Amino acid sequence: MNPKVSILIANYNNGVFIKAAINSVLIQTHANWEIIIVDDASTDKSIEIISEFSQNEERIKLVRNIKNKGCGYTKHKCVQLATGKYCGFLDPDDSLDKNAIRQMINVLEKNKDCSLAYSRLNICDQNLNYLYSSNFATQIRTSSSYLYHKSGSVSAFAVFRLKSYLQTDGINKFLKRAVDQDLYLKLEEVGKLLLVEKHLYNYRQHKGGISLNNNIDKAMAWNIKVRIDTCERRNISIEEVIPKIIQDSKSIHDFYQNSKDYKLGKLILNPIRFIKSKLKI
Repeated sequence: MNPKVSILIANYNNGVFIKAAINSVLIQTHANWEIIIVDDASTDKSIEIISEFSQNEERIKLVRNIKNKGCGYTKHKCVQLATGKYCGFLDPDDSLDKNAIRQMINVLEKNKDCSLAYSRLNICDQNLNYLYSSNFATQIRTSSSYLYHKSGSVSAFAVFRLKSYLQTDGINKFLKRAVDQDLYLKLEEVGKLLLVEKHLYNYRQHKGGISLNNNIDKAMAWNIKVRIDTCERRNISIEEVIPKIIQDSKSIHDFYQNSKDYKLGKLILNPIRFIKSKLKI
């Protein structure tokens, strides 16, 4: 059992961190992999650092966006370039356990009805020193949907079948954030999502994180947009879904409460103008 796996890295100005991400793939116990790195017009030393790796390892491929296009566009391009049976995103500031690819492939090979398998993760400091293991990821019940669960219930390391991905309309190229949530929700529409109860992904906390600190409100707004898009795609009433999400998540509840002046009809849960202002659309 030696299927090819595409590790996908969408990079923008993460030169200070990306060496650890690439090195964590180089030491994998499953050797049939490729790394597809799409750089989104970085202005730091990312290209110089990545090029050094790609010149010495033919399994590492670097592609550059001429202009900065955003996370959705860049991750969409990563998948377009993938040639593996399976694909998994690795953020350039994070890293993988050395057995991560092998463990996930073993699960997917045994569960043919799964479009995506996902692990638990370790929370690390800005130097990738272990802080604690997160058990927030949960198995999505067959009678339910990720749409009704808190963000993060499906987590990294997330590995999906390329064949399954091609049955969807793919990652929304226009998303600036919540790109992974968009991917998981679409993959759920063509197969099962399966939790692997192992901590295989090392998540680095640092002030530049796309979903942390000053980016929290923007990340929340894009998350809501993705869920609204999913409701429309599945022909589900937004009124049916969003109240459940608000009830279960204090962060989303607070987000809506802080934007209570923006309503759609009788709903307190659709602050459309506020979302648009955060997304700048």
